[in-house]
Amino acid sequence: MAIADEVRTEPAPSEVEVPTITLTDSAAGRVRRLLEERQLPGHALRVFVSGGGCSGMQYGMALEGQPRETDHRFAFGGVDVVVDPISMEYLTGSTIDYIDDLMGGGFKIDNPNAVAACGCGHSFRTTRDGAADSGACGCH
Repeated sequence: MAIADEVRTEPAPSEVEVPTITLTDSAAGRVRRLLEERQLPGHALRVFVSGGGCSGMQYGMALEGQPRETDHRFAFGGVDVVVDPISMEYLTGSTIDYIDDLMGGGFKIDNPNAVAACGCGHSFRTTRDGAADSGACGCH
């Protein structure tokens, strides 16, 4: 697991915060490679949650050039991560990893707030979204 590069007890909106999510070394390395390949120095990884997906909510990620002042900001292994306040409510305590195996590679989010997840792992449901489902997935 990665350790945040910088920790502050009372950050200003533009400073790095105490980690409430974790980006593993593997995920940080993959994001660094993406930023280099796409020639996007100074960009951050935006992690967000939106409505939709098989289970009600879905994860999203993007490379962000201009984080918002209200974003939560974290740094892991030379990678800045930004999360908007509403998404942070759903992602607190989550670990973001990157898996690369014979079946392919991809980011994986281990979210302790999810009570049910889609079989593909891209969508989820929390207790505040309603009853848990079977986790069946029709998206692949």
